Amino acid sequence: MTRYSTDDKIQAVIRYQKGADSLKTIAKSIGVHHSVFSNWISQYEHHGEEAFKKGYTSYPAQIKLDVLNYMNEFGTSARETAAIFNIASHSTILSWQRSLELHGIDALRPKKKGRPSMKKESIKRKNQTLVEGSVEALHAEVERLRMENAYLKKLNALVQNKEKSPNKTKLK
Repeated sequence: MTRYSTDDKIQAVIRYQKGADSLKTIAKSIGVHHSVFSNWISQYEHHGEEAFKKGYTSYPAQIKLDVLNYMNEFGTSARETAAIFNIASHSTILSWQRSLELHGIDALRPKKKGRPSMKKESIKRKNQTLVEGSVEALHAEVERLRMENAYLKKLNALVQNKEKSPNKTKLK
C-alpha cells in the first residue's frame, strides 16, 4: 500500500471538487479505493488542509466516549463520525464501540505500551554490593550454595540412571 503525501491528497480532492472527473475515476487514477478517497473528501470538507497533516494520535477515554455518544445521538455512520472528528479511519471508531460494548468504559482507557520499568528495589539490589560478612551477604551465599548442592544432586542422579539403563550404547 502506497502512502500518499498531504499534497497528493489535497490535489486529488480539489480535482474532484472542480467536477472534471468522477470520484471513482480519480480514485482509480491515483491508485486508491473509492471509499478511501470518499473519506478524504469528507475529511477535507470538515477540516480543510489540516485533516491530512495529523500523524499518530492517542485519544483519551473521554474523547472516545464523546465520539461514540455523538455517533449514537445523531445517528451518523462511523465513516461520517470519523470525518467530523478528524479520525484517520472509521475502523478505529468501530473498535472503540466494540470494546465499550464488551468490556465497558475501562476498555477505552489508553494502555501503557512497551516494557514495564524495573522496580526500584531490584535496581538498588543490583547496584548495591554486599559487604562481606554482613547478614545479607551470608544469606545470599547460603542460598547460592543450596542451589549448587541441589544441582549437583540432580546431576549425580542423572549420571547413575544413565549407567544403570539396560540399552546403553557402547562407544567404538
